[in-house]
Amino acid sequence: MSKVAVVYWSGTGNTAAMASAVAEGAQEKGAEVSLIFCSEFDAGRMDAFDAVAFGCPSMGSEQLEEGDFEPMFTTCEGRLTGKKIALFGSYGWGDGEWMRSWEDMCRSDGAVFACNSVICREAPDENALSDCKALGAALT
Repeated sequence: MSKVAVVYWSGTGNTAAMASAVAEGAQEKGAEVSLIFCSEFDAGRMDAFDAVAFGCPSMGSEQLEEGDFEPMFTTCEGRLTGKKIALFGSYGWGDGEWMRSWEDMCRSDGAVFACNSVICREAPDENALSDCKALGAALT
C-alpha cells in the first residue's frame, strides 16, 4: 500500500475542495492518504510518503501563497529529487502562469510528476473535481 500526502493551503475553500478530491482518488486506488494543511507539514515529513500532492491557489501577481505555503514548500524543495509528486490549485485571474512557474521549479528540483497538474478558475466544477480524483489515483 502506498502512502500519499495531500498537502495544501486554501483561503476560500476552493483548493481545500480540490485537495479532498485528490485524497479521495488516491484512497479509491488503495493508498493510505494523509490530508495535511501546509502549516502541519515540512521537509522532515517528505520521506514518510511515497508520493506527495501539493495544492496552492494563485495569489498576488500569480505566485504561491506567501505566508504559510511558500515557506513550507521552500523547505521541501531539497527533498523533491526523485520524489513522485503532483500539483493542483485554483486561480481567480491570469492564465495559470503561477502553475507553470511552480512546475518549472519542481522540474529543476528533480521531482517526478505523476501526471499533469490540475488548475481551475474559482470554485472547482465537476470536471475539475474529476481531474483531481484522477490526479490522486495517479499518485498510487
